[in-house]
Amino acid sequence: MNQPRPPLWHLVLAVLVGGWVVGVTVAGQLAVFVLETIAALTHGAPGSGSSQVLTGVVAAVLITVPPAFLARLPLAPGVRAALRAWALAGAASAVLAVARAAPVWFHEGYLLGLAALAIACVLLPGRVYAAVRRWLKRPAEPIPTGPTRDRRLAAPVALGLVLLVPWVWVGALGGAVETVAAVVAAAAVGWLAARILDPLADALGDDRPGGWRGLLTALGVGLALGVAVVPLAGATGEPGIALVELCVLPILGFAVDALRRGTAVLVGLAAFGPLAFVDPEETNPLLGTSDVGFWALIGTVAAFLLAATVAVAAGLAGRAAVRVRRPIAVATVLVVAAGVAVVYAGLGQPGLHGDRLFVVMKEQADLSGLDTVADRNERLRQTYRRLVDTAERSQAAIRRDLRSWRVDAKPYYLVNGLEVDGGPVVRAWLARRSDVDRVLTNPVLRPLPDPPNPLRGTDPRPDGPQWNVTLLNADRVWEAADVRGAGIVVGSSDSGVDGAHPALAPGFRGGDDSWYDPWNGTTRPTDDNGHGTHTLGSALGREGIGVAPDATWMGCVNLARNLGSPARYLDCLQFMLAPFPPAGDPFRDGRPDRAAHVLTNSWGCPELEGCDGRVLRPAVQALTAAGIFVVVAAGNTGSRCGSITDEPAIDPGAFAVGAVDENQRVAGFSSRGPVPGASKPDATAPGVDILSALPGGGYGALDGTSMAAPHVAGVVALMWAANPRLVGDIERTADILRSTARVSALASSTGDCGDERNVRGAGLVDALAAVTAARAMG
Repeated sequence: MNQPRPPLWHLVLAVLVGGWVVGVTVAGQLAVFVLETIAALTHGAPGSGSSQVLTGVVAAVLITVPPAFLARLPLAPGVRAALRAWALAGAASAVLAVARAAPVWFHEGYLLGLAALAIACVLLPGRVYAAVRRWLKRPAEPIPTGPTRDRRLAAPVALGLVLLVPWVWVGALGGAVETVAAVVAAAAVGWLAARILDPLADALGDDRPGGWRGLLTALGVGLALGVAVVPLAGATGEPGIALVELCVLPILGFAVDALRRGTAVLVGLAAFGPLAFVDPEETNPLLGTSDVGFWALIGTVAAFLLAATVAVAAGLAGRAAVRVRRPIAVATVLVVAAGVAVVYAGLGQPGLHGDRLFVVMKEQADLSGLDTVADRNERLRQTYRRLVDTAERSQAAIRRDLRSWRVDAKPYYLVNGLEVDGGPVVRAWLARRSDVDRVLTNPVLRPLPDPPNPLRGTDPRPDGPQWNVTLLNADRVWEAADVRGAGIVVGSSDSGVDGAHPALAPGFRGGDDSWYDPWNGTTRPTDDNGHGTHTLGSALGREGIGVAPDATWMGCVNLARNLGSPARYLDCLQFMLAPFPPAGDPFRDGRPDRAAHVLTNSWGCPELEGCDGRVLRPAVQALTAAGIFVVVAAGNTGSRCGSITDEPAIDPGAFAVGAVDENQRVAGFSSRGPVPGASKPDATAPGVDILSALPGGGYGALDGTSMAAPHVAGVVALMWAANPRLVGDIERTADILRSTARVSALASSTGDCGDERNVRGAGLVDALAAVTAARAMG
């Protein structure tokens, strides 16, 4: 029998409240995502979990109160049922938001917390209701959940599997524990959705009038069910993932209405795709416009279109979709599952790609006295030997125990530590060991369906020294001092180097130990990004773009995509100290006599990448003890004071460089001090609109302290080429750079952060003055 039509104003009220629920949910999740993105871009770390929880709870209260209040009014039964369901979903979203208190590196913890909270939302309300009735000395009444449903699930299983197709194509699984946790979380969310949606679907009835009125009724029921899903979708997944779920899950309300069974399975499978195949940390725009965020968007659009198709198909088929014979139903599910498996194996990124751990040992090598060793090669050899011997001896027990547990580990010596392929249980065991100082997360980026295209340059080939080179007076060094950096090796740890670029190819040192790619295993200088080619060009590129064009270079890929880790940074820093041939063992095959003289490092390691502000400090200390000059970018999180926060820029032994423009004014983006225990930045160099090399033989202009740092590396190459007796003397070289620098103008939009040196350091590096002072030292 058809239900009586509710008054029009009841329906208008429902539409307004439904719009409120959707609007508040979407606005809340967008706000959280934007704030998290800003925090990652400006601080190198996501916002606090407590702020995410608070935002989620506040949004949930705003969602829940209006429908909960209005559901007590004498409205049409269907409208009241919808309002109650929306209020329940809003209240459940407040509970689910608590899971976001888990640390960002503990994605498994978030997923398991989400599962536990969703299960609690299903089980506890009935128990609490019964307890309250007992306390009031009233007989408990069962909470209505709707009639018993048909258990034939082939249709929702098949449709749910279809919704996985985009994610097995564009995404990749994390670790084993992470994947299992995603299964449990998705199942729990599906169960919770069923407990809210199924009673609402039953209350709204399935007796529909014919013709256009029937279509309008079906549309209204589907929308009501979709609105009930919205708060749950907004609370499913961490920032970024929740936005994906919001685009996919609500439209399934139409399929739930049509099928009237298998809600938990359908919603659970749809939720599983984003939860399992997308790492929330990697949706951050910090990785660029063609990385995980881009592919997640592609997956979201495809999943939305598939969800809409599923909803339409379910609506057209109606009950016929679930009344097929069992053999046909089973065959359908198997065919769809096989299709998903084929897409995963053929087009996807099979395997597990979970984050790893970086274990820092308590004992670090004693490198005292090395600065008194006069011979450079002997100093390098002694440094390497002490580092390796300390690591071999102190790691013996932990390596043996890890092997007995069949846990893979890669040892390091520059920082005495290990990269360990382990999850939460292994982490807890490692943290309790007496020989371990601390255990950090070592992020592993999940693979992409197709690598991003590198930057390409469209600017014309330079016809002489560029403004940035002349601003430093480097061209005057070439002419007046006849010094161009010959005999000095610059080491580049970056996204790579286009070794075929005409401005860089002549400077490659060559041999079998001048290139290392721990990311992709390439055997010749390659750059799939462009950042590294550009920075190295400013240090020593020909064609007027580089400061020391006769210096040679060696390269290493530590940041093929724009999110690194302590282990990948150490891979390259170790290679700079003791390069080794392809497939060589850094502990056995290192060649310290082939070390670089000066390193240019246009990167920083924030908390988001696993660094804790001190993990790389022993590496910088070891490199400087060996007589290698370490130049680093100050960072691009200005203009707030105290924005130099990441390693290695905060390390006292590294020479941190800020950026100035053509008018010698400190750039607004250039990070500022003060830094506890150190005066940073040390100096400034050109970093705005810098023309340099880009992959493919082209040229292009970029901004950043990344562009400024290699200029200083080039100046050091000129100084050491001019006076070889200064090679390895880190302290005197740094003093000359500071004492000969020209004062930079402060940006008009910022103060002096308590001391002008916290903004400009010693000032703008002057290559001619520095080389002149270096030569005068005899």
